[in-house]
Amino acid sequence: MEKFARSFERFKKAYRKFEEVVNNPFLPDIFKDEFLIEITTKRFEYTYEALWKTIKEFLRLRGLECNSPKSCFKEAFKEGLITTEYEEVIFDMIVLRNNLVHVYDEEMAKEIYSKIEQDKFLKAFKTIINKIEEIIQNGV
Repeated sequence: MEKFARSFERFKKAYRKFEEVVNNPFLPDIFKDEFLIEITTKRFEYTYEALWKTIKEFLRLRGLECNSPKSCFKEAFKEGLITTEYEEVIFDMIVLRNNLVHVYDEEMAKEIYSKIEQDKFLKAFKTIINKIEEIIQNGV
């Protein structure tokens, strides 16, 4: 349970930092686009990584093993941790995260950034946080 708790706290912290950069209307006035894109994409990546690792630990507590983001998300859907409403969003997250690893030019980075800024990712992350907190309150 301790490993799950640490993982969940990392996920919530990563989410708050991602939310902070996406929802701050003053950042575009302060930072150059290049820097803002880098910050936002990195924070998205950290949040995504923390999410799937939290799901991995959550499922481990339920006696289920998964070793990759895709397998963890698949099990999370089966367990009701993530609703089918977010199935497409999770798929988009996986694709964007995988594309981030291979960003070598500014145009591709801008394209990924414009997708990451979409509110659907923040909503999905927050919904999963709320669901996990609800499950914890009712006993894992």
